[in-house]
Amino acid sequence: MLSYLCAATPALYILWIAMAAQAAGQEDREKTTALKDLLSRIDLDELMKKDEPPFTFPKTLEEFEYAFNEHGQLRHTKTGEPFVFNAREDLHRWNQKRYEALGEIITQYVYELLEKKCNMTKAFLPVDSTEDEPTSFIYLSPDALSNPSKLLVLIQGSGVVRAGQWARRLIINQDLDSGTQIPFINRAMEDGYGVMVLNPNENYLEVEKPAKSSPLPSPTEPSDEPAEKRERKDDKEGKKKREFYEKYRNPQKETETERIPIRENGSSEEHVLYVWDHFVSKAAAKNVFIMAHSYGGLSFVELMNQREMQVKNRVCAVALTDSAHNIWLQETSKGTQDWMQQHCYNWVSSAEPLDTPLESMLPDCPRVSAEDRVALAVWLTACHLPGLSLTSSPVATCPAPFRQTATWDKMTSLTFTHVGKQHDNKHN
Repeated sequence: MLSYLCAATPALYILWIAMAAQAAGQEDREKTTALKDLLSRIDLDELMKKDEPPFTFPKTLEEFEYAFNEHGQLRHTKTGEPFVFNAREDLHRWNQKRYEALGEIITQYVYELLEKKCNMTKAFLPVDSTEDEPTSFIYLSPDALSNPSKLLVLIQGSGVVRAGQWARRLIINQDLDSGTQIPFINRAMEDGYGVMVLNPNENYLEVEKPAKSSPLPSPTEPSDEPAEKRERKDDKEGKKKREFYEKYRNPQKETETERIPIRENGSSEEHVLYVWDHFVSKAAAKNVFIMAHSYGGLSFVELMNQREMQVKNRVCAVALTDSAHNIWLQETSKGTQDWMQQHCYNWVSSAEPLDTPLESMLPDCPRVSAEDRVALAVWLTACHLPGLSLTSSPVATCPAPFRQTATWDKMTSLTFTHVGKQHDNKHN
């Protein structure tokens, strides 16, 4: 009997080890399942926000401790350094909110420059707006409507930029001449143009949503538990929920807002059409010239679709830069396509030297190179990447976004050639 037990002991020992391992494995699986369940309940994005500082930022450049120097560059007033996006490491959302707050101040700063440096005034839209409806505006030079000869219309691309801006990030990271329309405006005024600065991205008024009322508690089934015990249980569960919220969710909530569209100006296309009908078409200038960037080019082509004959009769030339238009998707007429061939140029990013003719896939306006010191499209796209410092990037070598002098010279050459032909045909 003893020999039998001795022989069976190793087998029992092995069985015991196997059972213990199985039990341990089961326990580990239960722990893993519990951990996965816990992680599934945690919003990791919200967890990262837990230690964010409040979204309260300065309201002026002075409070931000930044100023534009004599070269139009934004610099810190104490260190003299360019703007730093990552003011706080590992707090990307907070840094982005800070950047956006600075961007709003920059927008107001550019408005001031348009009014004080360029002597332009606001014209509010819609022109027949009431006191209680949202409005937008454009900027007009003193002679925008009365200049009998020449009118220049500037149309920006899409995004956060507002009147007077080509690219906000260029203003912040490079200089005012690169990111604003002011060099164009000044040059135009010197050359005797009236000027209209459109504002195609000011499409709505953003207002805070009213607070939602708390829903009434749903009736519960009657319970046999004493009321005092039920209250203690409810308090305990409520405390657990609050602790969970405070531990794993960001205590600061962003304000919920809603957008109220501006009448007849709810999109870039609507805005350009409205300004044409109520301002450009009523201006005294015999010759209208248009400069449009990116989505502004699409909005111009849509204007042609809606007011083809008016545009053909008034507009002498159009300078586009990386235009987003598509004559097929926008279903332009053969007449519009032919007109664009004769009256438009589109400067696009290319490795070719500046103004080199490029092959076009569509039968619309001629495409020419914007030169590849940096590719224009890549450059402007990079300008929207949070935290990019142009001063440490190859794009820092790029001149003003639309090769201002060369573009202007090409445009004026094109326009005045056309104007001369018009005068020969109409007045001789």
